[in-house]
Amino acid sequence: MNVTSTSTTPAPSSPAAARIAWGDAFCSEGANCFRFGLDDAGRAYIGSTLAPGEYVSDSVEALRALISAVKSGAADHLL
Repeated sequence: MNVTSTSTTPAPSSPAAARIAWGDAFCSEGANCFRFGLDDAGRAYIGSTLAPGEYVSDSVEALRALISAVKSGAADHLL
């Protein structure tokens, strides 16, 4: 996953207070913006621009599986 660093945020739950390098936000109509990030340990993050300190974190492989499942329609019932 390529992420261009636009800002960094300390990861509060990380014991070493890893820094998250966030990529540019992906926005849909209505300013619903999400961003992806990586920390220096290689963990992946998904966060909303509306709540910068709140995010979901997991391995890059888990993030890749989540995105693939969403693209294949696994979350269509939420739309």
